[in-house]
This record gives sequence, C-alpha cells and structure tokens, in this order.
Amino acid sequence: MTEYTPPAVWTWNKPSGGKFASINRPIAGATHDRDLPVGDHPLQLYSLGTPNGVKVTILLEELLALGHAGAEYDAWRIDIGEGDQFGSGFVALNPNSKIPALLDRTNPGAPQRVFESGAILLYLAEKFGAFLPTDPAARTEALSWLFWQMGSAPFLGGGFGHFYVYAPVKIEYAIDRYAMEAKRQYDVLDRHLADHRFMAGDDYGLADIAIFPWYGAVALGQAYDGAAKFLGLAEYKHVHRWIDQIAQRPAVQRGRRVNRTPDETNLDFVPERHSAADLD
Repeated sequence: MTEYTPPAVWTWNKPSGGKFASINRPIAGATHDRDLPVGDHPLQLYSLGTPNGVKVTILLEELLALGHAGAEYDAWRIDIGEGDQFGSGFVALNPNSKIPALLDRTNPGAPQRVFESGAILLYLAEKFGAFLPTDPAARTEALSWLFWQMGSAPFLGGGFGHFYVYAPVKIEYAIDRYAMEAKRQYDVLDRHLADHRFMAGDDYGLADIAIFPWYGAVALGQAYDGAAKFLGLAEYKHVHRWIDQIAQRPAVQRGRRVNRTPDETNLDFVPERHSAADLD
C-alpha cells in the first residue's frame, strides 16, 4: 500500500471508495425534492432496520405492549443506500440526513419533529412516562448509560465495523485500533452486568433498549460478518446473559423486524409497519 501524505487543505475530488461511496459527501442539504408519506397514526417514523432504527421500533412496540395506544405508529422505510435521506422532506425533519427521524402529530396544529435516536428515545419515554425512572438518582444512572451508548457505538460501527467490513482495503492499523476499542467497550458492559441485572439496575429500561441493538447484534453474529468470532465476544458471559434476557421479549422481537427487507432466512421482516397486524 502506498503511504498517504495528506495535503495542506483537503478537497473532495474523487469518490471515497467502499460500500457507501455513492452517498458519502462533505456537504449537507437535500439533493432532490421528495415529500415524505404520511399515515394515519399520531407518530410517523422514517427509518431503516439498522441498530439506530431498531432502538426506536423496539421502544414503540414496548410502549404498545404496555397499553399506550398513543404510541401507535407508521414506520416508513428510508433506503439510505439509495439516498432517500437526502430527499427534501426527510431533510426538513432531520437536517443531518440520518435515520431515524420522528414526526409526532398528536397535536396537528403543532407537529413536533425529533431526530437523533437518543433524542427520540428520551422524547418517547418522557411523553409516555415509561422505561425511564422518575427517581433523580435512578434517572441519572439510566441517562448516563443511554449517552454512553450514543458516544461509544460510533467506534463499534463507524470505526470497527467500517474498517473490518466496508472499507475498500484492509488496513491493519485501523482494524487493530478499533478492535481494541470494541473489546474494551464489551469489557465495560461485562463488568457492569456482572453486578446488575439490567444496565440501570433491576429494571429493564431505556438504556437497555438503546444498547441492545448494537452490542447484541454484533455479539450474536448478526452484524459485520465474522466479527463475533474475530473479537472473541463469546468470552463476555455477563453480556450474553443480558442479551439472551432481552432477546426473549416479544416487543423486542417485533421491533427488530420493522423497516427490514425479507430474505431467505428472515421471511418475517416487514419493510413498513402501519398496524399491529403487519407483525402478527
């Protein structure tokens, strides 16, 4: 490999390479005009069944399981590989052009947009008074782990996952750097879960819903081909105990199927969700 010498000022003069080269660009804003579809429910979710998207659909399914009828939602699939996130309607909801984005139309006169998965989780938990403790100390612990996920997962996905799977060339330094960080993060989780049933204590909550889609998927071998073996994730016994516990929840199983395209091994995936019947 030829050693790269950075110029004094970087310019965008060629594709970046790798799986997402066609949609990577150094500018924001819409690339085309496209209105977003709107369904019948108060909550309109525009997303994809990636870990960040799955966080939100799991929470919505959990809220519905608790009987919160106001949590009924339409989930529209945003194909980030095709650049749907750069349509004018989506950019109006999320100027950062990342899934998921939520539009709450409970008050038709003042619809509320919410973007960034952590913000959506917090918004919904506070709106429905669920999955987030009201005791100040317990709430602070839960929020600490929620934001741990928001700050840590980019190193697992955008760092390790990218260089291990998606980069156009395998760079030993980059893979080693992020593999080390990924394992450190799993060790953080494993040590914590050795003494705690769930992330914020004895009760399942927002932090678990945020962390599970990322760290559960990789540990179960469902993300970044071969990563679970490469990283030796079977050694984190307490993490696996926690993963197994959460994966058995019916609402988690339902939420993980939304905004995903069915394939030979996952015939129950649904590209869109507009009623409970879509998942039944």
